[in-house]
Amino acid sequence: MPNRRLSLRKIKEILRLKLECGISEREISRSCQVSRSTVGDYLRRAVAANLTWTEASLLPENQIVERLFPTEHVPSSVKRPAPDCEYIYNQLRTFQKFNLTLSQLWIEYKAKYPDGYQYTQFCEYYCRWRKKLDYCMRQEHRGGEKLFIDYSDGLSIVDTATGELTLTQLFVAVWGASNCTYAEATMSQTLPEWISSHNHALQYFGCVPRVMVPDNLKSGVQQSLQVRAGSKSDLPGHGGALRLRGTTGTSISPPR
Repeated sequence: MPNRRLSLRKIKEILRLKLECGISEREISRSCQVSRSTVGDYLRRAVAANLTWTEASLLPENQIVERLFPTEHVPSSVKRPAPDCEYIYNQLRTFQKFNLTLSQLWIEYKAKYPDGYQYTQFCEYYCRWRKKLDYCMRQEHRGGEKLFIDYSDGLSIVDTATGELTLTQLFVAVWGASNCTYAEATMSQTLPEWISSHNHALQYFGCVPRVMVPDNLKSGVQQSLQVRAGSKSDLPGHGGALRLRGTTGTSISPPR
């Protein structure tokens, strides 16, 4: 829903305080009891209309409104030049620490294309383009640094006598940089089998990673997390996890 337009008396006061007195937008906002963004919007309109305070103080009210809020009748056959959204996006990212804003880029756009979009349509056009961006988080992996570990449902073992199916657990270890993979099936995800599968994977690879990253398997990381928090270290099975780290010279770091 668009904001309600200020009274002309308050608009003229905003223009006077800025164009004649040189007061900051923050102080004008406090003095006129309107938001700072509203003050900035009216001042941008005055800049776009080349309206000075000398003119505004002499013009009739209806002409001030026409200058600040022009009604443009553009034939349907005439196309406005579209904002360069990729340029706008890159500029906002590059100069983020300098507080570059869309309003400043709109002024630059209007200087280049006087018949271009007004500020509101300019922002809406850019926001529609922005929503179409496909965001992804890329991770860079260095060789030998991380070994990622997880479990998945494995194949089923068939009892030839009864036909009963026993589901196995598939242990998978993958290097981050090369995607070199080791996998083996186990009967469960208990701590002894978890440690045994790690040892088999390291024997297969013939080397040890700097960091092992298990996917928050409860039997593998719960005790380690408790010890980090300062609780007792003699929990069942925790000695095995410590031995795995100690004997291999690596560290175990569950993902956050």
